[in-house]
Amino acid sequence: MVLKVYNHTLSQPCRAVLLLLKANNIPYEDCHVDLMKGKQNEADFLALNPSGSVPVIDDDGFVLTESVAILKYICAKHKLADHWYPADLKQRARVDQYMAWQHTATRKHGSAVFVAKVFTPPPLDEDNFKKLQENLHEMLGKMEKVYLKNTPYLGTNDISIADLLGVCELMQPFGAGVDVTNGHPVIKSFMKRVKEKLQPHFDELHKLNYSMEEKCSMCSKDIL
Repeated sequence: MVLKVYNHTLSQPCRAVLLLLKANNIPYEDCHVDLMKGKQNEADFLALNPSGSVPVIDDDGFVLTESVAILKYICAKHKLADHWYPADLKQRARVDQYMAWQHTATRKHGSAVFVAKVFTPPPLDEDNFKKLQENLHEMLGKMEKVYLKNTPYLGTNDISIADLLGVCELMQPFGAGVDVTNGHPVIKSFMKRVKEKLQPHFDELHKLNYSMEEKCSMCSKDIL
């Protein structure tokens, strides 16, 4: 049976999983979960994932949740090229290091800016939004100095599943009118590099993000 992927492309981790599948020509059934209508909280979906979150995969009856676990599973099952999740102990540790860090860094601060601008009822708390952007700016600096200091990708010399997660999280603030590349040339180069590697799939999976960014075109895109 074909792999079922329960997803919504507004979700950063969902886009990372779908990018890995598309980049490696792995067939799958696209099972859209309409988060805007609360479908993730309905009984049928909660039977798959009691946490009510996406992505979720169903591989011929084997159900797996959590994007990092899913990405590793796909790499192993399909014996993908080594660069996606390196066999070398130290290279794999660098990939794992970023994926452990991102939950309380890239994901936390990028999502906070996005949610405050897009999903929080108006009026916008300008002081809070400024603080959230400052936190994001600080995190981006750490990302550049630690994970992109000596390598073109996140801790490695070739694209890995860490980069899929990273670039998808970095795209989210754009939907709130915040350009994460302003003042961060290393981040800008990294994002360009990853996007080029993943085309045309990258643009295809970020159509919703681009649409939201366009709607925020009259908003300030400066981080500071």
